[in-house]
Amino acid sequence: MNKTVLIIDDDDMLRKTLAHGLRDNDFNVITSNSAENASDILQRIRVDAIVLDRMMGGMDGLTFLHELRNRGNTTPVIMLTAMTGAENTIDGLSGGANDYLAKPFQLMELILRINNIIKGSSNNTAHAPQLPKGLIFTDNEFFIATPNNQPRILPLSGEEKKLLQRLTSPMGNIASAAPMVAKRLRNKLNGVLSDTDIITIRGHGYKLINIRPTNDNNGDEK
Repeated sequence: MNKTVLIIDDDDMLRKTLAHGLRDNDFNVITSNSAENASDILQRIRVDAIVLDRMMGGMDGLTFLHELRNRGNTTPVIMLTAMTGAENTIDGLSGGANDYLAKPFQLMELILRINNIIKGSSNNTAHAPQLPKGLIFTDNEFFIATPNNQPRILPLSGEEKKLLQRLTSPMGNIASAAPMVAKRLRNKLNGVLSDTDIITIRGHGYKLINIRPTNDNNGDEK
């Protein structure tokens, strides 16, 4: 069955061009020229993916995305924007986007990314682990979310970053590492994420877990 994509963009020419290109590649396409209109559409129609412009008249794409996620809508979203750079990518991803594509772009790249996020969404069931709240990974770096929406980089050594990547790909993985590397990473995470810890799985390695702030976990799993 063909997948349905909602394109939200106030640029008439780009919206029509994208719609034509996606239909030629066997997608069902719905278009909207504003976030407000798109909200109405999503109350009536289920779509498989959303292609969302960031800068639009009226409600901007990032605000729309925040509201979408706050309503519990998990439809995968690719955000399109002329705003490039790591900070803007982080804004989009931390705001709930599944992918972030800078303009100008090739249609086939967009199609590949749409297929990837739809596939990822179908494989990502409710019990599948995610990155801990407050932790962001983009541009091959880990960042910590902040209240003022200015994520700061988590300073990690090469070995610490490799370990954290293994522990979060997906979260729940058990990964081996030198004890000192695991200890340093644990200390750094404990300093910025109060509900995340690294525990020892004896004989196997280490595991990243979510904990309650009042948890007295001593770092070992019996």
